[in-house]
This record gives sequence, structure tokens and C-alpha cells, in this order.
Amino acid sequence: MWSVHRQVIVLFLLLAPVLTPAGCWRATAVGVNWGTSSSHPLSSAKVVSGLLQSNNITNVKLFDADPSVLESLAGSRINVVVGIPNNMLSALNSSKKAAASWVHDNITRYFPNGGLEGGVRIEYIAVGDEPFLLSYAQQFYPFIVGAAINIQLALVNAKLADKVKIIVPCSSDVYQSNSSLPSTAHFRDDLNTTMFQLLSFLSIHRSPFLIDINPFLSFQQNKNLSIDYFLFQSSAHHLSDGHNRYKNFLDSSIDALVTSLTKAGFGDMEIMIGRIGWPTDGSANATASVAQSFMQALVEHLKNKVGTPLRPKRLVVETYIFSLLDEDQRDITTGNYERHLGIFTFDGQAKYIVDLGQGSKKLANAQNVEYLSSRWCVVNNNKDLSNASASAVNACTNADCTALSSGGSCFKLGWPANISYAFNSYYQQHDQGAESCDFDGLGLLTSVDPSVDGCMFSVALGTSFSTSLHGFPMLFWCTIR
Repeated sequence: MWSVHRQVIVLFLLLAPVLTPAGCWRATAVGVNWGTSSSHPLSSAKVVSGLLQSNNITNVKLFDADPSVLESLAGSRINVVVGIPNNMLSALNSSKKAAASWVHDNITRYFPNGGLEGGVRIEYIAVGDEPFLLSYAQQFYPFIVGAAINIQLALVNAKLADKVKIIVPCSSDVYQSNSSLPSTAHFRDDLNTTMFQLLSFLSIHRSPFLIDINPFLSFQQNKNLSIDYFLFQSSAHHLSDGHNRYKNFLDSSIDALVTSLTKAGFGDMEIMIGRIGWPTDGSANATASVAQSFMQALVEHLKNKVGTPLRPKRLVVETYIFSLLDEDQRDITTGNYERHLGIFTFDGQAKYIVDLGQGSKKLANAQNVEYLSSRWCVVNNNKDLSNASASAVNACTNADCTALSSGGSCFKLGWPANISYAFNSYYQQHDQGAESCDFDGLGLLTSVDPSVDGCMFSVALGTSFSTSLHGFPMLFWCTIR
């Protein structure tokens, strides 16, 4: 095993001379994740001007290198993280030519001298998206470090290695601990070899360790920890770990990572938070009011620059809130709430108040948003509805019915109003096509908004369905009866 380690380190050192000298990290910045897993996404131009710039958001993290998104960021002076999806890791690992081509097409051409007026401020390339996630098993292990090395070499050859750093987003399940105590944390045993290689690469190139933190999922999984602990409330019961006392979940999560890095021999590595947020729908305790409490406390905690018990006064270098917008096609393996993590609704309207850089002002909403016609599809109560539930289940398989989940904003609709919700979701996602409100004759078009008691029957944005689908099955966890 150590011979493999030495070979990897030698290759890292060959690239090391091109690095700039170590410097001080700037004060922690708060940015947002901008995902595009939506059936009818808000236009990139409206996102940049109407949401990012209008709210003084200076840092954004992307999950891919969508040309329309990157072009919209040109000249915006917004710092950008460009993502490489997991399905590209194998090719980038096996081919230096493929890595060079990717860097040319997705990085070099967006710099000021690449021909795009104003250029894009690309600071990081995120190689993979949580490739060590337990549910992926070990399918990406052989490719991650090799892909990072080849991308780094391509940056060197493009003379961009002093401008762009490589990071690898890691889910918080890369480490394990006993009884949630940070002092017991360590990287998973199955990651030993690959993690050592990755940490060596990051250390040589002075890149931070990028950790994704999911406080809502951890809250659901840890019944012994109160919600106040996750919401930074002073009334929360503190977690004692030897001489250290933890007043909130974030600090204990960071120190669990610090402990894991220290045990691996990289205790001084900087840390960046790649994802953190709280949902507003799709589950119990997922509401706008709870999300606002979490987000306001998170931002205030970061502003206070306190650090953690293991790293007092030492800050994470950047924090990216998850997410900017709701996405109705996000994978919901971990829960239906995944599609409701946006600070803004799918159409760019703020759900709650939080300071993302705009100060004491309210968040600016997207303006002049174009919707489809004010039409909804509901169930025809004058028909035989004995098979309506089956039709609704079929509709939800190809639409988004997560608001009907237990604890969701539409959970209390009851039958047959929940059938109408399912029909309308399908109808809107399929561009309000006449055939999309058939359901074997059970559907009925109406111009009267059926929204009720906080349950919104949405109207889709005026973007093409055919060009915005992302091609994975849309499953949902709820019962329609």
C-alpha cells in the first residue's frame, strides 16, 4: 500500500513547483449552490441579475459546467466553483487528453483572455459530487484522484494552476464517530488508501477539504439531539466531549472532520463547507419558519468568527448554502425534502428573510418572470373516481408530488383534493399540453386557482419541457388514497 502512496506523492511533487506560495486565506465567505435540476428552470440571466447580483451574493457553486449558466456569469464579478459530475470521473482519470479538453472547453474559454467579454471568475473546480457517498459503494474510488491529477496537469499546461484550485466535495458520511462525539471521529476504513491519496493531493496544492453537511438529515437520524441543537438555540442541551462543550451541530460536525484529518496526518488542512441548508417542505419540521431560524442563526454564527473548540478563531474558508432555488427534479433518495431546499421558490421568490449580503434589506425577488397560462388541471368530481388514486400515483411518478408527503404543505389536503394536486403537477411539468390533463377522462381544466391553506398549486414557468428534463425517474414517498 505504501508503495502506491509514494508513487502518488511523487507525481504530486512533480506538479508542485508551479504552485504559488502559501498565503493567508481570506475571511470566510458565504455563497450559494445553484442547481438546475428543474423541469422548468428560471432563466440563467434572471438568476444572475435578479437573484445573485441584486442580493450582493458574491460566491456561487455549480454542479456542472452548463455553458448557458457560465456565459450568464461573465462580467458579473461573482466567484464561481465549476463542478464535474461523477459520471465523467472515469474518462478524466483514464485520459489526460480528455482532461485537457474539458479544461479548455469549460475553464480556459471563460477566462478574460478566452474570448468571453468580462470573463468568469472561476476559483475552484469541484471534481465529482460526493463520490464517496456510502450509497455509491466503491464505484468511483478508482477514478477520483486520477481525475484530479489529470485536471491539475491540464490547468498547469493552460497556465491557470495559480488561478484555479481543485477540490473534491465529500459527504459527511466519509467519517464516523461514536455517540456523535467529535473526538471519536475517523475516516471510514474502506476509504483509507483513497483518502490518503486525496489528502496528499489537496495538501500539496494547498486546497481545502470540502465537506457537505446535511443538518436536516442528521436531525432526522439522531433522535437524542433536540432540534434546538441544530438551530443554534441557546436553550439547546450542550454536547460534552471531554473538556470541550458543543452548543450546536455545525461546530461538532466541523470538529469531527478536524479530528479525522488530524488522525490521518493532515490536521492543519483548511476546511470549506460545500453544502448546508434546511428545507421548507416535504417533511415534518421542514417549514419556511424553521428554515429561517436555521439560516439566520447560521449566518450570524459565521459572522461572529468564533471558530470551534478545536479551532478557536479559525474559520472555514467558505460556506455554500444549499440551495439557491427549489428544484423539482432533484433525486429524493434521502427524502422528499430534497426538492425544497431553496432559499427561493422555483420562480425566484424569497421564502423567508436572511442576510446573504444584502444587509438589512429584504431579499430581492426575480422580476418579470414569465409563466405558462393561468390554468390548472384538477379532478372532475362528476366522474367515477374509483380509479382516480391509481391515476394520481402514475402522475406523481412523472411529476413532483413531494408536498403531499407526511408533514408537507399539502399533506392535509385529503381526498380527492390530493388527486387534483397530482394531476396539476403532471400537467404543469408537461407544458400544459391538452393531453396532459386527460387521465382517462378524469381531468378537468380550470382557470380558478385551487391553492388552499398554504398548499400551492403552481403554474410552470414558460420554459421548454423538452429541453429542461434531466432524464431520471421522479419517485415520491407518499400515499394517495
